[in-house]
Amino acid sequence: MFAHIIHDIDPFLVKFGNWAFMEGIRWYGVCYATSFIVALLMMNWYTDRERSPFSRDQNVSFLSYGIVGVVVGGRLGYMLMYNLSRFIHDPVSALRIWEGGMASHGGFVGVALAMWIFCKVHKVNLLELSDICSSIVPFGFFLGRIANFVNGELYGKISYVPWAVIFPQSDPEALLMDEIPPRHPSQLYESFAEGLLLFMYMQLRFWFSKNPPRGQLTGEFLVGYSIARIVTEIYREVDASKILSLSRGQFFSVFLFIVGTTLICAARKRYRAYYY
Repeated sequence: MFAHIIHDIDPFLVKFGNWAFMEGIRWYGVCYATSFIVALLMMNWYTDRERSPFSRDQNVSFLSYGIVGVVVGGRLGYMLMYNLSRFIHDPVSALRIWEGGMASHGGFVGVALAMWIFCKVHKVNLLELSDICSSIVPFGFFLGRIANFVNGELYGKISYVPWAVIFPQSDPEALLMDEIPPRHPSQLYESFAEGLLLFMYMQLRFWFSKNPPRGQLTGEFLVGYSIARIVTEIYREVDASKILSLSRGQFFSVFLFIVGTTLICAARKRYRAYYY
């Protein structure tokens, strides 16, 4: 028998007293803030290296759009896709983002709308902006999934592999820790696949591909993310009713795969039409 690790990480970086309207600052929020800072630094790096047509001021402006898109889209996506009954009975709960609960697919929609609005206002090309963002966004997924692990949420299915983790949150009514079965640390699987691995791939494509047509990198990012999400969801405990025998994450990822494939085909068609 293996002595499996017991998850006992404090989700709070700092805890407040009773005087505050929220319990404290969670590592989850720190990861989100860090991802935004890294995104701005990387966009400025692209600008300085003349790999981006956007100025530093435009980068800062877009980040403000992006933050709103991620938070609003991610929160509403979670409420509508995973917690609809609570949203219907308590719509104000959608505003209590400090309680946790964000959906990455909702974040996709929110950021897409934010990019569209930004491009309309600043009169810049949407696909050019999305290609740049696609090379950076996976790093945010990497930190976000690490935050999920710290919170002990979105844990995996029961497993007795040596690296399995005992999540007390998975059975809060258990009297003894020995009664709680270990589970796959699926948050870490997702952090690696849809985060770190995809980030490394997108960076290689961004820096070393020779003038890819607009939309190509965006399509590759969406396809890569959807495949990573569908595969890693196999090890994740289902946290909502299935749709067509697929978990919610797998089901919604199918649409991202279709959109990504469509963008790649359209980009290559434009490339052939232009050069041939």
